[in-house]
Amino acid sequence: MATYDLVVIGTGPGGYVCAVRAAQLGMKVAVVEKNATLGGTCLNVGCMPSKALLHASEMFEEAGHSFAKMGVSVSAPKLDLPAMMNFKQQGIDGNVKGVEFLMKKNKIDVLKGTGKILGTGKVEVSADGKSQTVETKSIVIATGSDIARLKGIEIDEKRIVSSTGALSLDKVPGKLLIVGAGVIGLELGSVWHRLGAEVVVVEFLDRILPGMDGEIAKQFQRILEKQGFAFKLGAKVTAVDTSGKTLKATIEPAAGGAAGTLEADVVLVCIGRVPFTDGLGLKEAGVALDNRGRVQIDPHFATSLKGVYAIGDVVAGPMLAHKAEDEGVAVAEIIAGQAGHVNYDVIPGVVYTTPEVSSVGKTEEELKQAGVAYTVGKFPFTANGRSKVNQTTDGFVKILADAKTDRVLGVHIIGREAGEMIHEACVLMEFGGSAEDLARTCHAHPTRSEAVKEAALAVGKRAIHM
Repeated sequence: MATYDLVVIGTGPGGYVCAVRAAQLGMKVAVVEKNATLGGTCLNVGCMPSKALLHASEMFEEAGHSFAKMGVSVSAPKLDLPAMMNFKQQGIDGNVKGVEFLMKKNKIDVLKGTGKILGTGKVEVSADGKSQTVETKSIVIATGSDIARLKGIEIDEKRIVSSTGALSLDKVPGKLLIVGAGVIGLELGSVWHRLGAEVVVVEFLDRILPGMDGEIAKQFQRILEKQGFAFKLGAKVTAVDTSGKTLKATIEPAAGGAAGTLEADVVLVCIGRVPFTDGLGLKEAGVALDNRGRVQIDPHFATSLKGVYAIGDVVAGPMLAHKAEDEGVAVAEIIAGQAGHVNYDVIPGVVYTTPEVSSVGKTEEELKQAGVAYTVGKFPFTANGRSKVNQTTDGFVKILADAKTDRVLGVHIIGREAGEMIHEACVLMEFGGSAEDLARTCHAHPTRSEAVKEAALAVGKRAIHM
C-alpha cells in the first residue's frame, strides 16, 4: 500500500497548487484525478478556453469594425469556426501540459481515477473497475464545482447547453437565449454575439451581475445594450419546448404573472455552480456538509474528520480559481505547521468581456448595510488621455474609502484591461493603504492606470483632469 504525507483529490487550480506547495515544503504528495487531463474545470472547460474564445472573437470584431477608423484597411473578416476552436484547444493543451510538468518537476504522483475517502488517512482510487487504497497523513478535498441545473430543463450540450457546451458549439446560433446574467453568461454571450448571434439574457433578479456594485452593474448593462445585448430582468425560464426546429422557451415574470415565449436556436443555462462531492464517500466517512451541500471547514480548512481538509469551490466563499489557489497554498502551509492564511476581504473578481469589469473589496451596498461611513472617488475613462487616443473610453474607476481613516475599502472598474488594473488596488488594500497613498503614487503617463490615481485624488475632491 502506497503511503503519503498528503493526498489531494482534484487537480484544478486549488488542488494542483496545494500539491506543489506541499511538495515544496518537503512532503511526499499524490494527486487524484478522475478526468483524462489535469487542470480541472478551469483549464479544460472553464476559465482558460473561455478566455481564448473571448480574445479570438474580440479580434474578429475589431477587424470587422475598428481597423478602418485607425487607418488599417482589410477585407471583411470571415469566420473559420473550426480554426477558432483549434486555437482554443491549443491553449488548453499548453496549460494542461504545464500542470503535468509541474507534477513531474515536484515529484508528485498522479493517481488516475475517482477518489473516495474511506476514513482518516485512507483514500480509495478507482478506475476501469479496479481500485487501490493509499494511506496518507493528510487529505485535501479540492473537487471543485459542477454546473447548477434548472428543474425540468434537460441539458443535452447541443441545443440546451451549459457553459461546457457553449464553448464547443459547431456553428454560430442565429439566436442565443442565456438564462442567468452572471459572469459566465455575459462572457459567453459576448463571444457568440461578436461572432454574429442575437443574444437575449433572462435574469431572475432585477439587475445583472448579482453581488457586484450596483452602479457598476447599471453602467455595464447600458454598455452591453449599446453593443446589442437584450435583457429581460425580473423574469424566469420555466420550460423549453424542444419539439420544433427552433426552441421555444416559456418566460414568466419572477414576481408572478402571465407567461410568454421566446424562440431561440440555442439556450445556455448559466445559473451558477454547485459544489461537487459525488462519490467522495463524505457522509459515510463522517465529513459534514452545510445546508448548501458545501464541505464544512473551520478557519484552518479542517473538516469534521481528523486529517481531512477542504478548499476551493467545494467550500463556502466565491467560486474563483484564484481564491482556490490561495487556499491551496494556505492549507499546505498549515499542514506543514506554518501559519497559512487567506484574506477574504481582498479577493478580486473580473468579468472578461469588452470592456472588462473588475472589483475588489466592499460594494457601496455592503458599506451602507454595515453602516460604514465612506467617501467615493470616481474618474471616467473619457477623461483619460490613453483611452481617448485609443478611442476606448467606455467606463470609469470608482474608489470607496473610509470617511474617517481614508483607508480604501473597495475598488470597482469598468474599462479596457480592468482585470489587469485592479491589482494595484489589491496590493494597496493588503497593506491597509489609504486613498491618499494611492493618489500620491506616481503613475506612468499615458496609461489607463492613471484613471485609478485620479479616482483616488477624487476621493479627496482634487482630481486633476476632471
